[in-house]
Amino acid sequence: MPDAHADGVLDFLARIPAAERSPELGQRALELLTGPAQGSQERREVVITHAYLVGWLVTAALDSPPWRWVSVGAANAGLTIIRYTPRSPSSLLTLNDLDHLPPGLRWTGLPPHLRP
Repeated sequence: MPDAHADGVLDFLARIPAAERSPELGQRALELLTGPAQGSQERREVVITHAYLVGWLVTAALDSPPWRWVSVGAANAGLTIIRYTPRSPSSLLTLNDLDHLPPGLRWTGLPPHLRP
């Protein structure tokens, strides 16, 4: 991780309980939720989860450095779609779409300076 971001990222991580930030949990999520379906049948997964896991999956899908998951600003109830196909890089089709929510509920969970 670049020195310029280390203090902010490490301070953020320190506020998350250790049991919720284990490398094993992150790796297990990648094993279960990423990659093309096996065989010829299409697979669609709906995962309802915390925004931090969305950041982790998006970071992996974009081949970003692992520490970057902390900078993915996913809101509560945001819709993110990642497409995995054989012999192609993963594609981020939708990130944090909130159009399905009434305006008063959009951007809940994010600090005021990040709300539209």
